Amino acid sequence: MSDSGQPIWRRNLFVLWFATFIAGTGFSEVIPFLSLYVSELGKFSHGMLSMVSGLVYAATFIVVAVTAPMWGRFADRHGRKRLLLQTTIGSAVAITLMGLVTNAWQLVALRAAQGFFAGVIPNATALVAAETPKKKEGYALGIITTGYVGGNLLGPILGGFLAGIFSIRVTFFITGGLLFLSFLLSLFMVKETFKPDPSKIKKQPSLFDIHFLKEFPNPKLTAWLLVSTIIVQAGLYSIYPVISLFVKELMNNHGPVTVVAGIISSLPGIAMFISSPFWGRLGDRIGSNKILIYGFIFSIIFYFPQGFFTSVIVLGILRFLVGLSNAAIYPVIQTVLAKKTPAGSTGMVFSLNQAAQAIGAVVGSMMGGFISNIFDYSGVFIFTALLLLVNLILLLWQVPSIRKDSF
Repeated sequence: MSDSGQPIWRRNLFVLWFATFIAGTGFSEVIPFLSLYVSELGKFSHGMLSMVSGLVYAATFIVVAVTAPMWGRFADRHGRKRLLLQTTIGSAVAITLMGLVTNAWQLVALRAAQGFFAGVIPNATALVAAETPKKKEGYALGIITTGYVGGNLLGPILGGFLAGIFSIRVTFFITGGLLFLSFLLSLFMVKETFKPDPSKIKKQPSLFDIHFLKEFPNPKLTAWLLVSTIIVQAGLYSIYPVISLFVKELMNNHGPVTVVAGIISSLPGIAMFISSPFWGRLGDRIGSNKILIYGFIFSIIFYFPQGFFTSVIVLGILRFLVGLSNAAIYPVIQTVLAKKTPAGSTGMVFSLNQAAQAIGAVVGSMMGGFISNIFDYSGVFIFTALLLLVNLILLLWQVPSIRKDSF
């Protein structure tokens, strides 16, 4: 891309940063008031309320895991901007309608619809990757990562804040309105130069072909990076089901437990938000594979001791350091995927990465609750560290190119 094209890719980057931020916010804003909203929609026992709330939360991620690859293929055939616009307006409608539901099952259906239209983040990422000069790719993907990470981080805070000022239902209307604004900005300000090649489209597998990885130059690398995304995401989400209880235990049930638990939960996201652009730029200079391996090593080191300290402050510091380490993994995985993927398959690979994140979120949430019941809270951190260690060993063993470029 010529120098004259740089303003276009930079404008794309910052408009799409806003789009991913709002999309990330829409995914996570229900966390502070989810059970309360569900309880307003019917009469449930305590156990039933927990189950229905869990289903409402998980419905989006389950649908994302199933449909994301299909949308990725569609975007590669018809253009990333087109699908970005379709999924943005679909998300806006789904979230707005959540403010009008009259029973919990309507909410479950709309959360599933939100998952169906969850193509904003991967298509924005794919569009940025495709339109950015290669030498700036790591930087741009680091920036776009802060968009949806920041949205996921601030979503619960913003959702709780808006629900407190207005009402839970109004919160959905405001988020839907912001997504509609994102749709308009993307429609008029984002430019896409990529044009699908009809001859290559005919050779691509069906939207539902389970052998979709065969079109990538290095299918093994792609597969292992997606597995790594699942495991890292699972580790991040594994603490969410028990974080309030763990903090309550550390504080001896005294003081503002919920406030402290919220801060502890947010620290990894804050760290990722701050440091992702730095890791992206450093990867552009010294090599993405090195940053990826170092990120794994430091994540393992910082996860292990979290269950052994009895200080909330030390736990917070370690959670922040885990976020710094994860920031050296998430955007770097996307950078490596972008560099190793043909231009005609960029949408597919980023949709697969989103599906992997959704799977990791569901697996991690289930894993955290299950392991803490057997081994107490400290077992969650130890198991996550061991899982990451196994992941790193397999990655170095199965993908020689990463091992060769990292040492």
